[in-house]
Amino acid sequence: MKLKVCGMREADNIRDLLELEPDYMGMIFYEKSPRCVLEMPKADLSGVEKVGVFVNASDEEIKEKAQTYGLDLLQLHGEEPVDQVKRLKEHGFKLIKVFSVADELPIASMQAYSPYVDYFLFDTKTPAYGGSGQKFDWGILKDYDLEKPFFLSGGIELDDLDAIRQLGMRQLYAIDVNSRFELAPAVKDIKKIKALKDKL
Repeated sequence: MKLKVCGMREADNIRDLLELEPDYMGMIFYEKSPRCVLEMPKADLSGVEKVGVFVNASDEEIKEKAQTYGLDLLQLHGEEPVDQVKRLKEHGFKLIKVFSVADELPIASMQAYSPYVDYFLFDTKTPAYGGSGQKFDWGILKDYDLEKPFFLSGGIELDDLDAIRQLGMRQLYAIDVNSRFELAPAVKDIKKIKALKDKL
């Protein structure tokens, strides 16, 4: 199971995180987020897959940030229409489409996006588009019958790994951690993430 650490911004914290060799590092480009990246971190970002997180951004903004920050994947966390996702895919981007869920998976909606994305990501439905530290009922994942691999997000903690493994889902590709591993917004607890990495 792969590990994505999201909401990174501070250069020293990024350098410490990259020593742990996570598979993916997320940077948020949503101005209402307390973890929003405003300038290029002064850190060597090579050696990790860089994921840019966007919420209902324009094609132009996404492309500009992707070039400036050397993003490897785009995470679309809002209500981006299928047509936009298709355009970004045709532009050559690797894509993660997020579905914020409460009590059921929107399988029909996901099928429309499936041809154009590389992964889905399931997060807890909140007004703030993630970073809430809240879980949803992982039991609803049993209804997932698509082949597309997915990231699991939403309030994941160190003690959740056994329960996640017990889901026994071959499509579960990675876990995505954020607020439950923070000392402050955009500042991760490196010791806690190391403990997680050691258990994966």
